Amino acid sequence: MKKLLLALSLFGQFLPAHSQAPKSWTSAEIYQAMEKLNVLGSVLYIAAHPDDENTRLIAYLSKDRLYRTGYLALTRGDGGQNLIGDEQSVELGLIRTQELLAARRVDGGEQFFTRAFDFGFSKGPEETFTKWDREKILSDVVWVIRKFQPDVIITRFPTTGEGGHGHHTASAILANEAFKAAADPSRFPQQLQYVKTWQAKRIFLNGFNAQTNGSSPIRVDVGGYNPLLGKSYGEISADSRSNHKSQGFGSASSRGESTESLVLTGGEAATNDLMDNVDISWKRVKGGEAIANMINALKTSFNVAHPEASV
Repeated sequence: MKKLLLALSLFGQFLPAHSQAPKSWTSAEIYQAMEKLNVLGSVLYIAAHPDDENTRLIAYLSKDRLYRTGYLALTRGDGGQNLIGDEQSVELGLIRTQELLAARRVDGGEQFFTRAFDFGFSKGPEETFTKWDREKILSDVVWVIRKFQPDVIITRFPTTGEGGHGHHTASAILANEAFKAAADPSRFPQQLQYVKTWQAKRIFLNGFNAQTNGSSPIRVDVGGYNPLLGKSYGEISADSRSNHKSQGFGSASSRGESTESLVLTGGEAATNDLMDNVDISWKRVKGGEAIANMINALKTSFNVAHPEASV
């Protein structure tokens, strides 16, 4: 591997330099970005590995509901299999990091990590926490929550073990602990010189036939079609998921109804929507109404044939 990197670096000295091409935005994407400026709601999805995230739900939340949406993967997938090369361990983690970043560029999410190392299959969270420093990984999750400031947190796996892999269960345990710890100034107080404490409104479990704690699940149809982008969220999700090349992952594009279930595991109850009793408008910011008015004026005057006129 070192010889290959050396050869590539020497070869690169004789090639002309090319900077990365800038992203080209269509008028539709620009207009949707302006619409998103008026939505201040935010959601953080938390799981264990690259590929654990629900790309259809992330695409729906980001591109339909227009929330700021993030995915926190506790590991970088260092301990998995590699179907596209010989890289393993840290080098495989680098590959999967880039695959996650590429997936987020498609589905509109933001990507975060902790320092947890993927050491391969784990039978349960007890074994996982013998390999991970539980308090350090918890502090990383708390840091992301305090910095991202999500209104709602969603976990992929239950705390009760139905997710099988010990990393999966551990990610849910840490997420639910961090939901409370992020609001507690006595937990990881050294962070508070850079960020503030943060209490998300609620935390959900996405999927699995888990206990509902006496509350009815929130049902979300994420199978819609986005006329601005010319794709369904199933199609966007498939494009996003296909970036997990080292795992041979991908999914068929789809259109039509597709329901996701969100079960409350902590925080304030919700009866109709995951954002019940959350102000997602500029009214939540002092003086924000003036900003909303400027954004609305910008949208009204936007010309799809001449988007440069709105600069």
